[in-house]
Amino acid sequence: MPTPPPPLPNSRTEPDGSAVIRVLSYNIRSLRDDTAALARVITACAPDLVLVQEAPRFFRWRKKLARLAAASGLVTLSGGATASGPALLCSLRATVERTEDVLLPLTPGLHRRGFATAVVRFGGVRLGVLSCHLSLQKDERYEQGGMLLDRLAGMGVEHAIAGGDLNERPDGRTFRRLAADLQDCRATAPWGTEYTFTPANPRRRIDAILVTRGVEVLGCGVPHAHPGVTETDLRAATDHLPVLAALRVLAS
Repeated sequence: MPTPPPPLPNSRTEPDGSAVIRVLSYNIRSLRDDTAALARVITACAPDLVLVQEAPRFFRWRKKLARLAAASGLVTLSGGATASGPALLCSLRATVERTEDVLLPLTPGLHRRGFATAVVRFGGVRLGVLSCHLSLQKDERYEQGGMLLDRLAGMGVEHAIAGGDLNERPDGRTFRRLAADLQDCRATAPWGTEYTFTPANPRRRIDAILVTRGVEVLGCGVPHAHPGVTETDLRAATDHLPVLAALRVLAS
């Protein structure tokens, strides 16, 4: 069993309006596994924002996503089928300014991809958020990485978070492209464990949370042995492990 990591800071708003927030990125495989275990993992991580990949996209997908959010003490913010899989959940601590679901160009023969995006506020902090699930095909994935950076730059915010299933390790061309412009939270402030795929035999880090340079990363990694997170639930919940980050964002 992994050694329990030191506790991450709890969410809070500072007297100057700055905010400490928790962000979770999680590929949930269309809720095809143990949704009760999934909800327990999410709840134990106490996130302010959840960047979801492979949200339900077909019959009654909105209801399924809303049920997961409610079981985790959260609400649905954006995404799902309208973003071709990525979605955002948030706590009631967030004040929502706007949301937008973005469909990316379709390459014939490949799965349609998209971004779930939002601008939210925590105290005096205004924050852009983007959830993504990049292509399995390396050239398309690289182009989507550029689109992700362009989308963040066009959100009109000083601070932004992007995360998701990148389908690539940190030494890959697309991952390196993103990490050149953004902070790879795990590399900046390692916490917990590193590898995200697969839960039964984790050997690869293909899921990540990335933030703009002005955001302070307090810790980031897979919440193995985090209070309330069990190995049994991590294996039962879905086919990826989650990434949890604690961030301090200065008031805008």
